[in-house]
Amino acid sequence: MAEENKEYTFENPEYRKTYWHTCSHVLAQAVKRLYPEVKLAIGPAIEEGFYYDMDSPFPFTPEILEKIEGEMRKICKEKLKLERFELPRAEALQFMEEKGEPYKVELINDLPADAVISFYRQGEFTDLCAGPHVDSTGRIKGNGIKLTACNAAYWRGDSSRQTLQRIYGVAFPKKEELDAYLARIEEAKKRDHRKLGKELGLFTLMDEGPGFPFFLPKGMVLRNTLIDYWRQVHKRYGYVEISTPMILNRKLWERSGHWDHYKQNMYTTVIDEEDFAIKPMNCPGGMLVYKSEPHSYRDLPLRVGELGLVHRHELSGALHGLFRVRCFTQDDAHIFMTWDQMKGEIKNVVKLFDEVYSVFGLSYEIELSTMPEDHMGDEKDWNFAQETLKEAITEMGKTYVVNEGDGAFYGPKLDFHLADSLGRTWQCGTIQLDMQLPERFELEYVGEDGAKHRPVMIHRVVLGSIERFIGVITEHFAGAFPAWLSPVQAKVLTVTGRADDYAKEIAAALDARGFRPEVDDRNEKIGKKIREAQLQKIPYMLVVGDRDIENKTVSVRHRSGEDLGAMSLDAFAALLKEEVDSREIK
Repeated sequence: MAEENKEYTFENPEYRKTYWHTCSHVLAQAVKRLYPEVKLAIGPAIEEGFYYDMDSPFPFTPEILEKIEGEMRKICKEKLKLERFELPRAEALQFMEEKGEPYKVELINDLPADAVISFYRQGEFTDLCAGPHVDSTGRIKGNGIKLTACNAAYWRGDSSRQTLQRIYGVAFPKKEELDAYLARIEEAKKRDHRKLGKELGLFTLMDEGPGFPFFLPKGMVLRNTLIDYWRQVHKRYGYVEISTPMILNRKLWERSGHWDHYKQNMYTTVIDEEDFAIKPMNCPGGMLVYKSEPHSYRDLPLRVGELGLVHRHELSGALHGLFRVRCFTQDDAHIFMTWDQMKGEIKNVVKLFDEVYSVFGLSYEIELSTMPEDHMGDEKDWNFAQETLKEAITEMGKTYVVNEGDGAFYGPKLDFHLADSLGRTWQCGTIQLDMQLPERFELEYVGEDGAKHRPVMIHRVVLGSIERFIGVITEHFAGAFPAWLSPVQAKVLTVTGRADDYAKEIAAALDARGFRPEVDDRNEKIGKKIREAQLQKIPYMLVVGDRDIENKTVSVRHRSGEDLGAMSLDAFAALLKEEVDSREIK
């Protein structure tokens, strides 16, 4: 395996997956050597590493995981060859029964009658597996392995079955790569938006409303500032804003297709003996708004935005801070247009996305999802729509990857995967072409020819969910939001009680100029006040003492620790205004 051949490096996702899959076998072999009584279930490669589910009579403590790691390193040094072989079903069952592996027996029994049953042998250890694997345990660098966690897991994901222990691990061809990965994980823990949300007083989650976030005063300032920016941008790009009801009747949801295809995720109620549903999506309401008055080709394209609160039922185990909730505000827009306006509108949306994401310092990659097997409408319309999406982004100098067959049932889409400051990706923006809902709702416009025509529609979100996006940028900025977005932009800190009134004057003057100040006039040492303001990630600290009162100044410090010295209030206000107006990331 020559070093220059990228086929056998982590740059190749298939090789990376094969490497991690082999690591799961090394993990299982190490466990069986040390603890033969443990029964093996399954051990796949996953997005970041690998895991193995095991049935053990004792818990895998951190001390035991260390021992297992040590044994894994020994197995790597032994350079055991991995050999594949096949057995007929009866022999395969007997082989695993003799080894005392009941979970493997069950897996074999569940395989189709014509399935090839393969195994991989490495030294004294053999596992049921379809592969592939690297050719030797020597390919795995022992000092690049780390077992990261152990959690409970149900056998085959069924809560009525046996509870197993799932050991997670990760491995890299070089120890430096492992160290960098572990450092990134530690940094991600520090940036966890649930932790920062609590420390910074942004939001909270309570048992009385699982999956329904509570926004606190500072979190509301952040949220409203974000929404104000959203509205400014959309006004410039020619959008009008609407609001549609949160609860609508069953007939509407049947017409849109949600009642048949999405009902298990919807909250329903009965009003005046008629079925209603709380909206999981804004689109059907948007259709009704369009239909509420006649339209001509002169009205198109019509760009209609809505910050709509939607509710979707998520399983309790899937809930995760602001990233996975049961109610969220979707920054939807529906663009109604003629077919020949499609390309121009797609470009307009991408320009808007570019502007918004650059403000937050977020780069992105584009994924084009094409026609799925289960789709509505003519294939020629799909082909036209897909080609239009490709041409629009190519003409803008953008690149994209194709995700074959993963479009929505009503049309192809572009997904925008944002990369944050740790290199993690988040799918936020999406542009979805829809040829079906206009048909279902019989939307029309009068063309230049005086005849009635069916418009085509784009669904699009920029932030996706306001709540989730707040979670993303909280972690991206590690809670140190740019000054324009920060709930508190400047904190006035008193050195002595004699400065209390002056501090309040300063704060009132900043407030009158449209800034967001706070005063800390507690009877505490100034060093403690500065440290606490820094922990609160407040952009500027204005220290005031006797000399500042005398000179009518404030002593300015940035949260980075930089001392900007004494300046007049006007000079500081001008500095802050420039930073806020430019939305500079600092």
